[in-house]
Amino acid sequence: MIFANKEPAMHSTRRRFVLATALLPAMSITHAQPKEPVALRDYRDVNPPQPIDTGNKIEVLEFFQYSCPHCASFDPDLTEWRKKMPADVEYRRLPVAFNAATTNHTKIYYTLLQLNKVEELHRKVFAAYHGQRKQLLDPNEIADFMAANGIDRKLWLDTFNSFAIATQANRAAQVWTAYKLEGTPAVAVDGKWMTAPSMVGSRAGTLPVLDYLIGLARKGRNGAAKK
Repeated sequence: MIFANKEPAMHSTRRRFVLATALLPAMSITHAQPKEPVALRDYRDVNPPQPIDTGNKIEVLEFFQYSCPHCASFDPDLTEWRKKMPADVEYRRLPVAFNAATTNHTKIYYTLLQLNKVEELHRKVFAAYHGQRKQLLDPNEIADFMAANGIDRKLWLDTFNSFAIATQANRAAQVWTAYKLEGTPAVAVDGKWMTAPSMVGSRAGTLPVLDYLIGLARKGRNGAAKK
């Protein structure tokens, strides 16, 4: 009687197990499907759209501040993303100085760009500010830091203090103002959309939204080309 009573229960248990197992793939697929980003929550339109000069390539424009801890944290994520960046995308950075006192940080970036030292020292500037407590606002302090990192001090100061760098710093302020930028870090796509970790809720979650916006830009360009 004991076995007779257990046997139907075993068959019933097996049937439930088989049914549950059969449903697992469908359930997994459902959960694995990413949700489409939502406008005004995960990204916003840039209004009016801003001009770009990347030709046939889609522009991705990163807004950052060296003094921004969230920018420093987001930089490694963006670095990894750029390693797999689509071939039809051109990536640019734009330094922001909400406070005029930090304009020299903007000039640091453009001087590094002029000297072709961004890839080598961009991350080190973040580390100096946030890890070593260097303010990097005084031109002489900045020059000392750059000299310690292999850049000729006179060359640095001549470039840093040049009219060309001052012009680029002024132009940067005009650009982020036109984008109605409210905070950093943020990323704009093709002059039409903007997203940010503060909108999405996480740094990692921002990258799929960035990919989505690139897709929108690509679709819009392809549609325009067919007309």
